[in-house]
Amino acid sequence: MRLDQQEESSNIEDRRGLRMPGGRAGGIGIGTIVLALVASYLFGIDPGTVIGIATQMQGAPTSQEAPAMRPPSGDAAAGFVAKVLGSTEQVWQQQFAADGHRYQEPHLVLYSGVTESACGMGQAAMGPFYCPADGKVYLDLDFFATLAERFGANGDFAQAYVIAHEIGHHVQNLLGISEQVQQARASAGTKQANALSVRLELQADCLAGVWAARADAARHILETGDIEEALAAASAIGDDRLQHQARGVVVPDAFTHGSSAQRVRWFRRGIDSGDLQQCNTFAAAQP
Repeated sequence: MRLDQQEESSNIEDRRGLRMPGGRAGGIGIGTIVLALVASYLFGIDPGTVIGIATQMQGAPTSQEAPAMRPPSGDAAAGFVAKVLGSTEQVWQQQFAADGHRYQEPHLVLYSGVTESACGMGQAAMGPFYCPADGKVYLDLDFFATLAERFGANGDFAQAYVIAHEIGHHVQNLLGISEQVQQARASAGTKQANALSVRLELQADCLAGVWAARADAARHILETGDIEEALAAASAIGDDRLQHQARGVVVPDAFTHGSSAQRVRWFRRGIDSGDLQQCNTFAAAQP
């Protein structure tokens, strides 16, 4: 992946190494994390929901933010994230402007282990996530090692795909799609609510593909093997593969992010077309 000519975004908050308010390192034990992961794999419940509820029950603060700091100069990993974020800003600024709107740039928070968000306490075990309540993406850089070591998804473009997927959720939030889906899920049964979540996640995959196509057209960022890296990452974190790894059985009705094949197909659709209009997963007969 070529990012030599890409400017770094200034919208990076570095909270790594910061302690939680009151000197606590979080207030949520490993048992809560395990419960959240089990709920996710077995029942299709977002692990962030479980952790958020536990956080509130324990009285952990969620409204006070850690001080915003810039990553230190020479931090290659943070610099890479900042460049990918900068690239997404350029692509979505152009798209929103073409549609007569203004793109509101999100902040990306780097943290280690645990941090506060407006959506509750963020834990590294949750993986990267987007919080629509504060418009921020949260990322523990150790996830990239997990992506490579546990899921076999190596390479810088696999990492860029993960970031672009979360930015896709920000785009959905700005367009009002996330709110519409949340309202629909509130009145739906579990199976239907999960199906809506799948379509939302697959759309974010498609939007990540649109970003990649447009960024490459503008700055030729892609190198040989990059697309395969992203496709491998999308496949590795499909619900069917994660469920099979967790308990050896796949339960499609419990999917919340989509199967490996679905995630690959929608990312491919975005990168092949470079067209936002091709990402309407909600209009597709089958996601």
